[in-house]
Amino acid sequence: MATHLAAVSPAKGQSFELQTRPTPKPGPDELLIAVKSVALNPADAIMRDQGLFISTYPTVIGFDMSGLVLELGDNVPASYQPGTHVAAYAASVWKSCDPDYGPFQERCVVPWQHAVPLPEGMTWNHAATLPVAVQVPLSAWDAMGIPRMGEDTAKITMGKREALLIWGASSSVGTMGVQTARLLRDNPNSSFAAVYATAGSANRSYVDSLGADRVFDYKDPRVVNAIISAAKEDGLVIRHCFLATGQLAPCQAVLKAFLGEGHEGETAKIASAPVVPPDALVMDGVETIFVMPSMVEEERLEQFRYWIGTWLRENLAKGAIRPSPGPSVVGKGLGAINSGLDKLLRGVSCTKLVVEIAE
Repeated sequence: MATHLAAVSPAKGQSFELQTRPTPKPGPDELLIAVKSVALNPADAIMRDQGLFISTYPTVIGFDMSGLVLELGDNVPASYQPGTHVAAYAASVWKSCDPDYGPFQERCVVPWQHAVPLPEGMTWNHAATLPVAVQVPLSAWDAMGIPRMGEDTAKITMGKREALLIWGASSSVGTMGVQTARLLRDNPNSSFAAVYATAGSANRSYVDSLGADRVFDYKDPRVVNAIISAAKEDGLVIRHCFLATGQLAPCQAVLKAFLGEGHEGETAKIASAPVVPPDALVMDGVETIFVMPSMVEEERLEQFRYWIGTWLRENLAKGAIRPSPGPSVVGKGLGAINSGLDKLLRGVSCTKLVVEIAE
């Protein structure tokens, strides 16, 4: 039986241990991937330390990966042949944390709908930063009912009168939120005329380079008033906000200022990447939605097929987006994941921590 090395989570709150595991065979609609790089996410640290989503130990976790397709299950499209370079979003959470589906190991099983073939020349490290960063803002636009590119936009009757706000734009999902929002802004059939973003002053120029029209310092105690004043100066309203990271209250305060302006009776919406606290303020006219893919498998696979397999693939091919923020390699080999997550917990800004698993 073939085996491989894995960074195994033995129990809640314990560091990963390097162990040998049997290499699985991919089932129908699945790929077996030789993992080359993994990118680290806050959810990885929460799962390791608090057992989030995990019902049975030992297991293998992780979300972001890049690698080489080794084997195919039945019904996999021809574009995912052995030898194909891919980036992929792990399905572990939706597979009851079955260890075969966690990417913190040398071999990982992934539904083909969760994977995207890579353009020629993209490095493993850059590719590993893409899946979660792309999925979260795209699912935020879906959750808020923002039409996808090419969808019927007949309901837009007032022209391009909105600014789309991304709060926490120097985070990984925030930077990609700016890039995806820029494409919405540039779509002549959308209602968005501008992309507003918040970031620390050190990252302002980088967020601006991704396509933000205005960047506000979230540390400024007057930031809410500054955003409201800018929108009114630009002749725009703000009715949609993507909270990539940070606090909910200032987002609510911004949207509250525009309730009823030209859209009487309609609800303003915040799509939140962080879990919405149970004691969060409920504000009339402002709906807060926690961003999470569907727990219904058929729906989830269709969502990922669009987010990763279609949208990401097409926009990488066109050069319309780029991996953001840049990767920072924190180590090589599975043994570096623990220290990488510890570094993540100490705080990083405008970078994506990556571990190189194999050449």
